[in-house]
Amino acid sequence: MAKEIKNQEDTKREFAFVFNKINYIIMIVGVVLLALGYIFLSGGGSDDPNVFNPDMFNGRRLYLAPILIILGLVTEIVAIMYKPKND
Repeated sequence: MAKEIKNQEDTKREFAFVFNKINYIIMIVGVVLLALGYIFLSGGGSDDPNVFNPDMFNGRRLYLAPILIILGLVTEIVAIMYKPKND
């Protein structure tokens, strides 16, 4: 009889998410920033290995893409660490 009561108590546990809604929204923003950074980083190659393509060294790939990737990583860390004050 004691085991039946214990099993009923175990099944009454409610499922709870680890993060709140705002954490998931911040995570999505971080993933979008990371995706944009990697998209801006791609390309710039040449079809012919004997021809130099100067597009490989433009500002989008040297400055914008790494900044977006770093911002995406920082945003993901903030999303994991953020705890709303009302909890």
